[in-house]
Parts: sequence; C-alpha cells; structure tokens
Amino acid sequence: MEKRNVTVIREFVLLGLPISTEQQHILAVLFLCMYLVTMLGNTFIILAIGFDSRLHSPMYFFLSNLAFVDICFTSTTVPKLLVSILTDIQTISFVGCFAQLFFFISFVNMDSLLLCVMAYDRYVAICHPLHYTAKMSPRICIWLVVVLWIVTYSHALLQTVLMALLNFCDSNVIHHFFCDLNPLLQLSCSDVSMNLVIIHVVGGLLAITPLICILISYVLIFSTILKVTSSQGKQKAFSTCGCHLSVVVLFYGTAIGVYFSPSSPHTPERDTLSAVMYTVVTPMLNPFIYSLRNRDMKTALQKMFCK
Repeated sequence: MEKRNVTVIREFVLLGLPISTEQQHILAVLFLCMYLVTMLGNTFIILAIGFDSRLHSPMYFFLSNLAFVDICFTSTTVPKLLVSILTDIQTISFVGCFAQLFFFISFVNMDSLLLCVMAYDRYVAICHPLHYTAKMSPRICIWLVVVLWIVTYSHALLQTVLMALLNFCDSNVIHHFFCDLNPLLQLSCSDVSMNLVIIHVVGGLLAITPLICILISYVLIFSTILKVTSSQGKQKAFSTCGCHLSVVVLFYGTAIGVYFSPSSPHTPERDTLSAVMYTVVTPMLNPFIYSLRNRDMKTALQKMFCK
C-alpha cells in the first residue's frame, strides 16, 4: 500500500490587510501609534488601581485584569502585523501560527468572561448591596479569575490541538493578518466536521453564555434602579454601570459583526477589516472609556501622574 504524507506545509503566508504599497508606511505608523496607546493606556489603568487604595475593590480588581488581558490580546496580533507591513515578511511558521491561535482564543474568551463577571459584580452591588461584601470577597474574586483562566486555556488548547491534527496539503495562504479558526479551516484538506462541532458547541457556549448573563444582569439592574426614588441615587447607579456597558457594546458589537453576521456578503477583505475593530481598536478605546467616564479612575490617574 502506498503511503503518502499529505502534511507538507511547514509555514503559512499571512496576506495581511488589503492595502496598496503606497499605504503601507502610513498604516504602519497608524497601527504602531494605536498599539502604543493601547499598551500605555491599559498599563496606566493597572498602575492607578494598584497605587490608589480607594480602588482596591472587586470592580477595579476585575478591571485591572481586563486591562492586562487587553494588552496581551493586542500583543498577540499587532506586532506580527507591523513586521509584515514594514518588512514584507508575511510568512509564519506552523508552530508560530498555532501558538498565535492558542493565545488569541484564550484572550478573546477571557475578555468575554471578565465582562460577564464584571456585570455580575455590578448586579450584586446594586441589587444586593447588603450582601456585596460576602458575595464578592477578595478570596472569591481571586478564585473567579483563576477559574476563568483555566476555562479559557482549556478551550484554547482543545481548539488548537484539533486544528493542529488536520492536514494542510494544498494552499498555505491565509486571507487574514493573523491565524484565526475560519481561515485555517478553509485551508485544510482533512475532514473538519469535528472541528466545526467543537467550534459551534463549545465556542458558542463560551461566546453566547456570557452575553446572556450580561443581558440578564442589566435587566435586573435597571429594574432595581427604576425603583429608586432619589434622582441622585439613580444617577450614581447609572454612572457605575455606564463605563462597563459601553465596553460591552463595543466588544460584542464588533465581534458579532465578524462572526455572527450573514455569511453571504462576506469577503476575506471585509472580514479582515472588521477584525481590526475588535482586535486593535476596542482594546485601545477601553482605557479612555474608563478614565474619561469614571470619576474615581480619573482622580487616581491624576494623582499618579502628579506623584
């Protein structure tokens, strides 16, 4: 019986963004600036929370974790994109591609789950304020974050291993600027039915369940706020939720536009440009949302810079 090794691909080619040669240097400067703003903005959020004892609460503990995840999330894709634009080196090794896939899945799921936990934190603080200290103790908060990391890493490892077991024997050109699930599945010459089941079932649960929990939390929060007779009390309650709700809309709005919009008008160029929104723009805007709309955070940042 003739044996043939069909796994002949040792590297992939990332086509990157659909841009002309004249636009390369302009976009390189733009993405570099956005990356630096993301790194500095989220780092300042972490430092401000660490230095100001008034921000040592569950809400800001989760926010510091979100800022850290956003730094890692952006660092998974943008540095490689900048190298591709500036040097025209568009290849990525087989191992490098799947390492990027693993960390991308981990951080995007961690973002989603952290937003869910932050919504629960706001729900307990507004709807059950007398039980807040017991339900959101430092011990519980730490364990929540540890469990989230275990869940996200386990899911990312499952998806990455199943993808690495596939054979890639035809084209090695990925119509994207990073290694994502759908572009890789399109290159495989193996049966991808198991991968699709895992993506739709497990991935769907990790994507949809946090969103449902967030929506339920805010329905209960708003119903409680509307019962408050004091206008000052309502304003304070709305202000504590406004920043988080803005980040939720920004994150899920851009992600849904990529993964859950109708498939018929999809093109690789459209998907690539849409992916820029939630992989680059959203992590960059999060620090501005929390620093400009949150008075405590704004005060903490001012004190930190003064010191």
